[in-house]
Amino acid sequence: MRVVWTLAIASVLVTGAGAAQAADIRYFTIGTAGVGGTYFPLAGTIANSISNPPGSRGCDEGGSCGVPGLVAVAQSSHGSVSNVSAIASGGLNSGFSQADVAYWAYSGTGTFEGREPMRDLRVIAALYPEHVHLIASRSSGIASVKDLKGKRVSLDKTDSGTYPDAVLILEAFGIGEADITVENLKPESASEAMRAGELDALFFVGGYPARALAELAAQADVILVPISGPEVDTMLLEHSFFTRDEIPDGAYPDVAGVPTVAVGAQWLTSLAASNDLIYAITAALWNSNTRHLLDVGHAKGASVTRETALDGIGIPLHPGAERYYREAGMIR
Repeated sequence: MRVVWTLAIASVLVTGAGAAQAADIRYFTIGTAGVGGTYFPLAGTIANSISNPPGSRGCDEGGSCGVPGLVAVAQSSHGSVSNVSAIASGGLNSGFSQADVAYWAYSGTGTFEGREPMRDLRVIAALYPEHVHLIASRSSGIASVKDLKGKRVSLDKTDSGTYPDAVLILEAFGIGEADITVENLKPESASEAMRAGELDALFFVGGYPARALAELAAQADVILVPISGPEVDTMLLEHSFFTRDEIPDGAYPDVAGVPTVAVGAQWLTSLAASNDLIYAITAALWNSNTRHLLDVGHAKGASVTRETALDGIGIPLHPGAERYYREAGMIR
């Protein structure tokens, strides 16, 4: 599993922190998804923002405004389903997840039907809306979801957040997995397959622009396929975590925008995580210094705001995060 070690860790190595300082370091992992998506670079920015290794300059001295002694690490994974499972088992301290996947995992419903509910999952913050991308090669002749029948389509890894949403969308348009040639490829691999002419279309759920898709659009003749119509109206009535949205013109090089659906991205942790630690992490997340880093980092960073931190949350807040939001006057 590929891991990005944040700048905060590099600073420990550069300053030559002694054994006593090293003993004081606390590591905090953030599960993401593939390196070509949105979770990975955004988690890297947040990891740097909440980190403050021993020996670092303090916030009031122009240094890190993160949690003293903390080194956060953005860790690649297969995505939402993989992340919630790893959080529940103790394999990750935290992770990003789609709101629908978080609710299904917590309640033992949806894609987690028949599994033990993950009742210890807790939210740190809602982050931003994730858009369902359906990208097709222009030569495939695909212009609508219904045109996917008989085509080669990647639904992403089965333990990703994209996969269950792709299946729901296909079902809404009367398409079963037996009606298409299913591939379960991560966005990077799916993009490579499309460039090689081995794939007609791919689904991806994430904030735009996703690096893997931007590279694909720059190197191949592709289109965004609209996800709209009466089928979507019916789907939204049944699955309230979806909202109507759009991917605008120019989000990807020379690709026209389309109407689509979106679902919220959230940062999750476990109830077992220290209340004081999660309180401090939440405070560091919404520090003005972090605001600057989010604004100049990935394009979706600007959508991560304290004002929307409680939007669309369907499972409980972590007590440490709840304490922060209550003190901030956001919860009465």
